[in-house]
Amino acid sequence: MTLTLLALPVVLLLLGLPVFLVLLGAAVATLFLVLPIPVPALHQVFFGGLDNYALLAVPFFVLAGELMGRGGIAQRLIDWVLALSGRVPGSLGVATVGASAMLGAISGSSVAAVASLSRTLFPRLEAAGYGRGRSAGLIAASGAIDIVIPPSIALILYGLAAEQSIPRLFLAGLLPGLLLALLMAGAVVLIALRAGIPRSGGFDAATVWRTTRAAFWGLLMPVVVLGGIYLGWFSPTEAGGVASLYAMLVARYVYRSMGWGAILQAAADAAILSAKILVIVAAAGLVTWILTTQGVPQAISAWMQSLALAPWAFLVGVNLVLLLVGCILDPTSAILVLAPLLVPVAVALGIDPIHFGVVMTVNLAIGMFTPPFGLNLFVAQTATGVAAHRLYLGVLPFVAVQVTALLLVTYLPALSLLLGRAI
Repeated sequence: MTLTLLALPVVLLLLGLPVFLVLLGAAVATLFLVLPIPVPALHQVFFGGLDNYALLAVPFFVLAGELMGRGGIAQRLIDWVLALSGRVPGSLGVATVGASAMLGAISGSSVAAVASLSRTLFPRLEAAGYGRGRSAGLIAASGAIDIVIPPSIALILYGLAAEQSIPRLFLAGLLPGLLLALLMAGAVVLIALRAGIPRSGGFDAATVWRTTRAAFWGLLMPVVVLGGIYLGWFSPTEAGGVASLYAMLVARYVYRSMGWGAILQAAADAAILSAKILVIVAAAGLVTWILTTQGVPQAISAWMQSLALAPWAFLVGVNLVLLLVGCILDPTSAILVLAPLLVPVAVALGIDPIHFGVVMTVNLAIGMFTPPFGLNLFVAQTATGVAAHRLYLGVLPFVAVQVTALLLVTYLPALSLLLGRAI
């Protein structure tokens, strides 16, 4: 199984096959050569990987991203962030991080955010001198913020699996999410200084006011989406439809930048991009099913429990294991499989389960863009066309940055628990 699930994908990737064929080929080879399973089971698992209510958010938020990009909403938000960060070296890269954090506050979907930012910002980053690999890597890494910052689908799933308060988890994820964004922005500044990337402009109060007025309806979008979720008007998944409708109405009737023909074209393009993303999700779900049925995550968890570690050492072990698991499993599968197994151990050691949920989520967020199987990498590669090896090199500095943030979140529980004490 090691040969078919680890070695074969590398070979297929080097041969230049599409990512979904790489994953599907590895899974099929494993099922037929190592684990003889009837062919109908293959179809059931492949399509069953898409039978997840949370995945409905992906096409909706991809559509919202398309409408925001073509309708001028995203551009106005970017201009607003650029006006605030114009004096900062690498301001366009900093604006990319800020835009990702804002999309995270709208969608909670890392995949949808990466797809949207790839369409909107990748050409500008490349033209500004960041290079193709680094530009795509920055977008893929920035998308990890969306898994942590509320509304977070991953935190919702953790709350269900670990029987914890989802409102408290949302509050717990806010400061760690902002910390990720802050450290990412700092890394972009250092990269820009070393690479000699120029500033996009200077700070001007009149420009800030003008861009704030222009971006008002875009800035109101997270308020509508988050407010509706917190007030109980709709679920985070249903919020995708609300975000799409909101973006459509603003683009059509407020900014008057899109006609119905352009909206239909955006919907068609969003459907094509969603299909490219979801076929990868389905293939990855097949690989996840193989690993889960063979007891790989459970074996890892049992081994950690047998070590009888101190709390700090247990958290070190959890971080190492989850960083590895995050490279293989998607956050949904990893949380649903591992949270029920690890949370009782954490609670027995005196670790707050809310804090532990944020630690798990940050770990799996990093796994979303960690080579070779991070899902954000697949989405960024699909949307930008950057070669895999260049994309991998582009994300490596940001892996180090977010691991640093992970250590701070792990050993400073107040970052996760401070706001949660209010409710």
